[in-house]
Amino acid sequence: MHPQLPLLFEIITCVVLVLVLVADLLIVTKRPHIPSMKESALWVSFYVALALIFAVLMYFLAGHEFAGQFVAGWLTEYSLSIDNLFVFVIIMARFSVPRKFQQEVLMVGIIIALVLRGIFILAGAALIENFSFIFYLFGAWLLYTAWQQAFGHDGEQEDNRFTLWLKKRMKVADDYDENKLRTTINGRRYWTPMIIVFISIGTTDLLFALDSIPAIFGITQSPFIVFTANVFALMGLRQLYFLLGGLLERLEYLKYGIAFILAFIGVKLVLHAMHENELPFINGGQSFEWAPEISTWTSLAVILASMAIATVASLVKSRNKPKAEVSAGDSDQH
Repeated sequence: MHPQLPLLFEIITCVVLVLVLVADLLIVTKRPHIPSMKESALWVSFYVALALIFAVLMYFLAGHEFAGQFVAGWLTEYSLSIDNLFVFVIIMARFSVPRKFQQEVLMVGIIIALVLRGIFILAGAALIENFSFIFYLFGAWLLYTAWQQAFGHDGEQEDNRFTLWLKKRMKVADDYDENKLRTTINGRRYWTPMIIVFISIGTTDLLFALDSIPAIFGITQSPFIVFTANVFALMGLRQLYFLLGGLLERLEYLKYGIAFILAFIGVKLVLHAMHENELPFINGGQSFEWAPEISTWTSLAVILASMAIATVASLVKSRNKPKAEVSAGDSDQH
């Protein structure tokens, strides 16, 4: 069941979101700078307020169920986007991207992510419409992803090999030339390291799209809600990067919170697939009547609780860690 939203509302929403993104891109390209904490906080607050206003409009136009689906989807995508920031931090550090141009790199990464997720949303919606068993595959993928998120490796060595392979074949210069992609050295044309940064961020976005789209389809099957939740989650990502700064490194348990959310939605998808089962080799093609359907509001509560517990636990540990080290140092001196 899809939200019965006025077509004009959907069109206006898409136009407004595109205009906001274009304005954001123009600000970055025309005035590259390192945003202050105050500037970043104001922008993040603006985008969060925009998402909440949109949720209120959804409530009045389509009812509490669909407003709840949007909020739960937006929070899920926002939590996965924060996970994205960890990887962006690693990429920026690994390639020593000048801080002045990190905004531009992040904006390009966000645009790539939106394009990829748009494609995945259309493909996912078509699959769900025609093949109900796809929920089994989505659920299994999210459970696998949750395990990898919590206990897997970050793939840094593989990524290093990939970037080294690219450098050998693309004639990449050693140094940046402002924010240019191409530069001239001794009369010869070279790519700058910026192209490798963009490729690394693009491939990262592809991997995150593979996780985030099945996750949100576990909350809502409306392509419009899926798309808007993704756009609202990604819009403030650039400013969030500068606002959080070193705090990201202190959120040690965040990956476990995100893993739990992915696992929860994976289970929800499998239960939904069992409830709608049409596969002849599973239960004779009959529905599992006993399989419970997890409500949107239960999902929302689990998502909020998971992120809150992971964040608080991380901050408590990071605050106590220096004290423990100081205590250990004191005991050594005695």
